[in-house]
Amino acid sequence: MTKTILVIGTFDTKADELAYLIDRIKAQGGDVLAMDVSILGEAKTPVDVTKHQVAAAADTTIDALIALGEEGEAFARMSAGAALLTRKLHAEGRFHGMIALGGTMGTDLALDCAQALPLGVPKYIVSTVAGSPLIAAERMAADVQFILWAGGLYGLNPLCKSSLSQAAGAVLGAAQAVEPPRFDRPLIGMTSLGSSCLKYMKRLHPELTRRGYDIAVFHTTGMGGMAFERLASEGTFACVMDFSLQELVNMLHGSLVSAGADRLTGAGRSGTPQLVAPGAADILDLAGWQPIPPRFQDRPFHEHNRLIKSVGFNADERRGLAQAIADRLAGAKGQTHFFLPKGGIEEWDKPGEAAHDPEGLAAFTEAAERALSGRVDHTVLDCHINDAAFCDAVLAKLDEWVAAGIVPKGAA
Repeated sequence: MTKTILVIGTFDTKADELAYLIDRIKAQGGDVLAMDVSILGEAKTPVDVTKHQVAAAADTTIDALIALGEEGEAFARMSAGAALLTRKLHAEGRFHGMIALGGTMGTDLALDCAQALPLGVPKYIVSTVAGSPLIAAERMAADVQFILWAGGLYGLNPLCKSSLSQAAGAVLGAAQAVEPPRFDRPLIGMTSLGSSCLKYMKRLHPELTRRGYDIAVFHTTGMGGMAFERLASEGTFACVMDFSLQELVNMLHGSLVSAGADRLTGAGRSGTPQLVAPGAADILDLAGWQPIPPRFQDRPFHEHNRLIKSVGFNADERRGLAQAIADRLAGAKGQTHFFLPKGGIEEWDKPGEAAHDPEGLAAFTEAAERALSGRVDHTVLDCHINDAAFCDAVLAKLDEWVAAGIVPKGAA
């Protein structure tokens, strides 16, 4: 079956680049559905979806957008129309994968289009700002792919062609090879910072598999939490086990290693049952190149690798975090239970390790108990989060929820 790729771009200013990309897709046996999202100029090559259709989808016209006199506002309207049409065209079975080109304007629009598509539909954005901190975590679809468009701001050249030809192969190959997710077994979404810091997934995974569940574990280093939150908010999971809250810490204290302001809210919004614990909530992760803020200069320090480093939290900061966690969980629409391990919340807070701080841990535990009391069901555990006892408590609560019909039973 020939795969059709939706190609999105401004066919006035980037007509040559888009024509080259389309030619490369077709040369490999693919078909193309072209969407023009330009405003001022006319498409210089034939398109399947005109800019006028895109504007109409946003309940406006090109003339009205031009009359605004503000490029950013006009393009935001086009983004809304493009996203609506992208969703509609895919629902009609008109294409199998999406690719968009752009600088900041085109990337902004492409992010909305990618979010309009379901998980498993290939989504590629060829962008001059790919990988940039300009792109907020909450703007990204859970499985979007970026390709840095080196030398692609204006006009075709050997560097630009290299990026575009690879992009053509990537999106068409993905559309041909993708295995869309099939949820034959209930899916549990779990978070972890990694097996050296948080070890519960090694014990829980086989037990959950034996109970008939699939388990998706998300690495809480920014992008992982972003994907987790988006999927949780869409009701993808039968239950979530959100046991690594370190990205919430990062967001609240200005680190770039963030999953966005919605962290610890997705499952609550969708009513998904959630089991939560404060794994690694005692440390702030920073990008390896990000300077340590002056107020953290005297803290315990751990350089994990050249990409990421961590500093410890004091008692007052932990008290504030306990309140923030309780406030977010208290608004959940679905069943929520919080586990509070008094013996520690990550591997490096054990005696003899760099983050060992029994006074700070006690301050967090006491503050969390007060903040959760009467608002969020919770259990205080006399163990470390990496102990088998923690996993036993989690499984016991899951089994209780299954018996009560709160969480679907695993597949046989």
